[in-house]
Amino acid sequence: MPYTILVTAPTLAPAGRQLLEAGGHRVIYLPESADGATIEKVLVDEPVDAVISRTLTLSAAAIQGAPRLKVISKHGVGVSNIAVDAATARGIPVYVTPGANAQSVAEMALGLLLAAARRIAWMDAQLRDGRWSRAQDGIELSGRTLGLVGFGQVARRLWRACQALGMSAWVYDPFLPQDAELDGAQRAGSLAELLDRSHVLSLHIPLTPQTRGLIGTAELAALPPDAILINTARGEVVDEAALIAALRSGALYAAGLDTTAQEPLMPGNPLLTLANVVLTPHVGGSTPAALAAMAEGAVRNVLGFLAGNPPAASACVNPSVLS
Repeated sequence: MPYTILVTAPTLAPAGRQLLEAGGHRVIYLPESADGATIEKVLVDEPVDAVISRTLTLSAAAIQGAPRLKVISKHGVGVSNIAVDAATARGIPVYVTPGANAQSVAEMALGLLLAAARRIAWMDAQLRDGRWSRAQDGIELSGRTLGLVGFGQVARRLWRACQALGMSAWVYDPFLPQDAELDGAQRAGSLAELLDRSHVLSLHIPLTPQTRGLIGTAELAALPPDAILINTARGEVVDEAALIAALRSGALYAAGLDTTAQEPLMPGNPLLTLANVVLTPHVGGSTPAALAAMAEGAVRNVLGFLAGNPPAASACVNPSVLS
């Protein structure tokens, strides 16, 4: 049976598009200029059965105004742009595609770490401006400790890569089962215990009311001297004013950020003026391989649910609606 699927982006990777085309489904794509109001209008005007959500906000008003909406799938794993409570209130499951972009995000985290530790981006910019600036104060990572806040698939892959550099690791994840395999890492009983040991602090947690601003002035001050912060999670889990202050003062050696509180960054953002920050525009999971896996996973999520073959409950962020 053909369904009407709304994709909150101009396109999907071919792996996802081909699945939709093969089933003869009607697919509504949104232009680059679309915003939350556009989504609300489409959901009122069109008989949408399912939404594949990318970066645009899927608000409570949009969900409440979609009479035929039955299922939502995130193109990825972060659902901070989806009004999950509104979906739950209507009995609509919200699925994610866990692991689909984990390798790409882990590689981005590693790239940011190496660039931040050795000031690679700064030296590149200096050379392009005609200056032979040979920074010789970079940090050698061998023998240092990687602190991982959250120990999901991205964190595990990053840790495996850092093992090859001669690093050790500590993990803080209160949701991790006590008998979970840590791949040689040590487990911290509290965030404070982790911070005290972390020469590199890498964040791998979703944005929730509990994690918003989790890393602030006190947490940054608790890190060892010359520590590095890596964030490929969500910008809002860091108090950005505190981060900027720590970077300016030298209390923090450097930061590598794929996510920031403000996206896109506006020209006056202080992060853009700091030589000890490496910035990328939230593209950790945006390699062709990751985009293909996320597109296929998101399409399979919604089509499986609509056909009576729902995905595993572990991929649902509001599993109470499934009972």
